[in-house]
Amino acid sequence: MGRAGCCCREAERLASPSPGRRFRPLLLLIIALCGGARIGQCQVAAPQCRIQKCTSDFVSLTSHLTPAVDGFHVEFCKALRSYSACTQRTAKSCRGNLVFHSAVLGISDLMSQRNCSRDGPTSSTHPEVPHEPCNYHSRTQHAHAHAHAHVHAHSHSHSHGHGHGHSLPVYLFCGLFGDPHLRTFKDSFQTCKVEGAWPLIDNDYLSVQVTNVPVVTGSSATATNKITVIFKPYEGCTDQRVYQAVTDSLPAAFDDGTVSSGDPIHLSAGAEGATGKVRALWISERSPGRHVELHAGYIGVTVIVRQLGRYLTLAVRIPEELAQAYDATQDLQLCLNGCPGGERIDRAGDLPLRPGFSPGATRAFSVERAKDRCREQLDVEDIYFHSCVFDLLTTGDANFTAAAYSAQKDMESLHPHRDRWRIYPRGAATSALRPDSPPVGRLAVLLLCAVSVALM
Repeated sequence: MGRAGCCCREAERLASPSPGRRFRPLLLLIIALCGGARIGQCQVAAPQCRIQKCTSDFVSLTSHLTPAVDGFHVEFCKALRSYSACTQRTAKSCRGNLVFHSAVLGISDLMSQRNCSRDGPTSSTHPEVPHEPCNYHSRTQHAHAHAHAHVHAHSHSHSHGHGHGHSLPVYLFCGLFGDPHLRTFKDSFQTCKVEGAWPLIDNDYLSVQVTNVPVVTGSSATATNKITVIFKPYEGCTDQRVYQAVTDSLPAAFDDGTVSSGDPIHLSAGAEGATGKVRALWISERSPGRHVELHAGYIGVTVIVRQLGRYLTLAVRIPEELAQAYDATQDLQLCLNGCPGGERIDRAGDLPLRPGFSPGATRAFSVERAKDRCREQLDVEDIYFHSCVFDLLTTGDANFTAAAYSAQKDMESLHPHRDRWRIYPRGAATSALRPDSPPVGRLAVLLLCAVSVALM
């Protein structure tokens, strides 16, 4: 299992403007906003223009690819050439279509970035995705395709029915870092005490527990010095595996010394028909003693563990259907329900950033100096920035700046919904003017749509 959404990250690069082309930023912004918001009023394409079909085929061709295995570059270039050929076939009917021209420019950029030749083999528009019981992505894709074919075959006799089940999986994100700051599955951001051992996740497939210790004498703030991840047995795919990290010991293996478990599963087709394979469960060490990733391909789970300074951070992505597979005895899960009210330090998400708020503060940083230090790595004053400032004021430990930065980057790599990445404190002075606030966002889309029509 690789990081889901690889194709989405590459597709986002279609919206990366080149300074040498004057009008590309406007064109790409229009397609990004109109496409992302799915606003019907922004349909400027002629009915016969099939650029949306070209784009959906490209997404289909790249959705199963991951840079983690050999052959990614070859297959991605094949998909790009197929995308380019599709745009050429529909070029005549898409003349003057801003979506079409944005796609053409984006394909050219990606081909240059990936050193893809214009001539060469292309991908089939209907790739065979192997059905493997121990590959969650393959399993769910197979179920979705089967359900879609069934609905299509009976569309005339059941035209008023509603589909049930077998929809593509929805993923959830949870993260913990700093003193500690928790981002729940519902994107609720909390700062908690939770000293001692606490369960973050506990369901039929996965258990994640953290242990937090006081950071500064006299302060209620704590930080994580131990993380335990238990992958529960899954029949036919893997036996139980336990991973445990503590401060200054971030192993690249499970407790039993193994680095993987289960039979090989297919990730992507490689060059010359070769197949990229990994185990159903495996560990990837990105930086010895500092950054480890746990991949459970059989359940679609990715766990990132880091050590920054003396403390640990955690980021998890898990399918929603698996996160909801628990009983009444497992309801104490911080990722699911947040911290108990008595364990909260923040005020409904807002953090106190005034000097002397903590009796244990080291006074190593003033508020302004802490903000300046955090701005060195965090250029947007969202909740990660405010958490960074809070941690510096509380502990005086500059390592918490790197912890906030890494936590934000891990969130961006695992969180499935880009429009939910940014969380701002309710009292932020600029909140009413942020372009991602709903009223302003909708107005921006409508204005850009109007501009696009005027340019036709």
